[in-house]
Amino acid sequence: MLALATFSIPIVGSFVALAANRISAFVRNGLAVLLALATFACALALIPLAGEARPLTLGLFLLPGLNLNFVVDGLGVYVAVASSFIGLLIILYSLGYMKEYEHQGEYYFLVVLFLGAMMGLVLSANLLLIYIFWEITAICSWRLIGFYRKREHLRNADIALLITVSGSFVMLAGLEMIWHQTGTLDLAALRGHPVNDLAMTFLFAGILAKSAQVPLQVWLPGAGVAPSTVTALLHAAVLVVIGVFAFARVMVGTLGLPPTWQLVASAVAVLTILVTGAAALVEYDAKRILAYSTIAQLAYVLLGLASMTSLGIAGALVFLLAHSLTKAGLFLCVGIIEHRTHTRDIRELGGLIRRMPVTAVAFILCALTIVGLPPTAGFFGKFMIILGVVQSGGMVWAILALVGALISLLYTLRLFNGLFLGPERWPEITEGTPIMLAVVATLAGLSLVLGLAAAPLLNVVNGVVSQMLR
Repeated sequence: MLALATFSIPIVGSFVALAANRISAFVRNGLAVLLALATFACALALIPLAGEARPLTLGLFLLPGLNLNFVVDGLGVYVAVASSFIGLLIILYSLGYMKEYEHQGEYYFLVVLFLGAMMGLVLSANLLLIYIFWEITAICSWRLIGFYRKREHLRNADIALLITVSGSFVMLAGLEMIWHQTGTLDLAALRGHPVNDLAMTFLFAGILAKSAQVPLQVWLPGAGVAPSTVTALLHAAVLVVIGVFAFARVMVGTLGLPPTWQLVASAVAVLTILVTGAAALVEYDAKRILAYSTIAQLAYVLLGLASMTSLGIAGALVFLLAHSLTKAGLFLCVGIIEHRTHTRDIRELGGLIRRMPVTAVAFILCALTIVGLPPTAGFFGKFMIILGVVQSGGMVWAILALVGALISLLYTLRLFNGLFLGPERWPEITEGTPIMLAVVATLAGLSLVLGLAAAPLLNVVNGVVSQMLR
């Protein structure tokens, strides 16, 4: 019941929130917060059950191998807790950020539905269910990216939809091939089962499209035209996280990544780190710089998973959590700046540390985690990823990943300098609303706490990894 409630409460509740929009904005907003809070509470309640990896089968039988199966295991609960917590904070932040805009009923409906689809996906134990929830997130992201209804925004939303849905259609062809080859799409039945390379290629293409890895990365920087709350949701809590989660769940934990595919995935990850890092160095739009950073940092997660070593996979999961929390914080900090100045161009900003000291401190704490400097959790995650890659024999990949880490330091410092240092150009602006500042301060504080409490986090992650590789 807890597992079903974790995704059914936000999915069903999103439609109730849409109807509540006709009553009042206060009722709608309060309901959205309660739905997100209930989702997070349900995900937390699943933690004691995660070690048992309990399979759940609903009584609905579709076709042979196409039952509605769910599972409560370490990997699913780990991602569910992180995503639902960030989703809750983003909705709280939205109360201050979105109050001036139109179409708020649609906004809260899509955000809560988005969160519910993510919960359903991470608890799914059948490839068909993963695909269904995968597509729901694509539709939600399409509407949210084009939320402002401007021509450029709608074009960027359409590009995102075309690339991600085209990738998912290719992935669907791979699922059909697996079904014809094995007679099932149930993850437990497929565990360790050999799958032909063409089906693996189709699966990997869908994952690359959703996680915006090279050469399918072009849609994610354009998604920055959405409200900052939406970009935080896309980059940190839901959309691009789905891609690396599916890679971990299906290709690593279920099918077992063959050596050839370890090489392919590692090459794609390293190429993505270098290409997007170089792009961030010459970009002036703050949200596009953060978008390129997201693509590069998720490539580190992909690299750690592709190492197929316990150390590399554990590092990938640590860094995935650290990235999710801190990238949400970075986007929401930029959101405060954009909300006050109505610009994201770092050439037009600067000196904001004098007017926005809380935002500046929160930004730099989150940035330290993304770059991977001690004592943050990002440092431990990247360090373990690179050691895991070395253990797997990928010394060249490890060296190139270190070069990518240096590039990420350079463009992060460039962004901080462009936003907060230098001559003061906006002497009249003030900090964001108290609730917006509370959210970014919470995310920044957690980024530091995770690093200082690395030992308990590593114990949790090691348990998840042992369950994945069992």
